[in-house]
Amino acid sequence: MKVKCATVMSPDKRLEHGGRLGEAVRRWGIPRHDWLDLSTGINPIGWPVPEIPASVWQRLPEDDDDLETEIRRWSGAPSSAGCLPVSGSQAAIQMLPRLRKPCRVGIPAPGYQEHAHCWSRAGHEVVPVPLNSLASDAEDDSHWLASLDVLVWINPNNPTGLKVSRERLLSWHEQLHSHSGWLVVDEAFMDGSGESLLPIADKPGLVVLRSLGKFFGLAGLRAGEVIGDPEITHRLAIELGPWAISGPARSIMALALADRSWQIETTARLAEASQRIQRLLVDAGLSTVTGTSLFRYCAFQHAEAFADALAREGVLVRRFEDPNALRFGLPGTEAEWQHLSKALLIAQKTLARTNAETSQI
Repeated sequence: MKVKCATVMSPDKRLEHGGRLGEAVRRWGIPRHDWLDLSTGINPIGWPVPEIPASVWQRLPEDDDDLETEIRRWSGAPSSAGCLPVSGSQAAIQMLPRLRKPCRVGIPAPGYQEHAHCWSRAGHEVVPVPLNSLASDAEDDSHWLASLDVLVWINPNNPTGLKVSRERLLSWHEQLHSHSGWLVVDEAFMDGSGESLLPIADKPGLVVLRSLGKFFGLAGLRAGEVIGDPEITHRLAIELGPWAISGPARSIMALALADRSWQIETTARLAEASQRIQRLLVDAGLSTVTGTSLFRYCAFQHAEAFADALAREGVLVRRFEDPNALRFGLPGTEAEWQHLSKALLIAQKTLARTNAETSQI
């Protein structure tokens, strides 16, 4: 596989993400309450947040609460690993690049763009690792790692859902560590998927990022954790400074991670929902569908026209341009499932018409 320097957007420009419902309301003239927003890949039936005691709001966050213990119990992380609660994994994504001098950083393409953006802003040379050029696990060709100082890997990938085995990631880590390199693994969509590196995250040069935003459906909480090389997590904690995560967020995070029965039930429910949306998308003519238990990803030529057809029916999905693709989150209620089903039937007709017009050119 060949890797080359990436073309990175201006460091002074903010990236756009899913959840831009206000923009859709203005563009399409459809009232906000009539939209079905499937653009974010967030669990639509999140963990039920209880009332928070007033004392939690009135006191400064305290690091010696039970949160770290609960994180270790939930994750299975070894006691020798560093464990750092953060204000969402995004906080770590922005700060980790500042812990190394400028170097060569490999990042999957396509992938969550904040990784490349933040490493580039910190003066690093970003090197895209094309997902379509990766050999299978059985034919792992990773000589390209020799030219990298850091590899940031998204597992499962956002937006494609591609998963790399634990064994392969450990092989990559070993190669990187042999020349003092780092492996940073973003597991934002790992819950319910197995194969996490958390139980072995005490290895030098290994960092694992997790978030409560996706599986737990608590994106607005801005809560996550960094588990890995204790030296790196310690340096990260110093850079983030005191009170890096709010007291209410710490309280809710500990309760959610301790709720094992909800996690088991939710894993089963999401598995069923992801299969349901898979069938809907295939029936709508989208033959190449991948993803995770929280979203489906479809790459096809006329993705923009399909997205616009859905938007006219009040369904917002996430569109990507390289390659042309759409990502669908999950509906939460039966009414929302029916809304999506009807919109897909209309969009399917638009796609058929577009394909027919294209074939005549």
